[in-house]
Amino acid sequence: MRKLLIVVLLYVLSGSYDLLAQCAMCRATVENNVNNGEIGIANGLNYGILYLFFTPYIIVAVLGFLWYRNSKQRKRKIPIVDRIVN
Repeated sequence: MRKLLIVVLLYVLSGSYDLLAQCAMCRATVENNVNNGEIGIANGLNYGILYLFFTPYIIVAVLGFLWYRNSKQRKRKIPIVDRIVN
């Protein structure tokens, strides 16, 4: 488990340099449009960032809820005799 965590961490950190290159272009475009009085692109970019930020958390929360609900239903179906033996 620890090796998997290290590999995933290294993979995520190795790709971060390519992602930083895109920030300058987006920032220049947004600053130019805001200075010209157009805030539509800046608002769209902010909503896009929030959408990308919250999507993984929502997916994990839904999967966690489904897992929890499934495990509670499975515990109800186990007879009382099996609970005592185990």
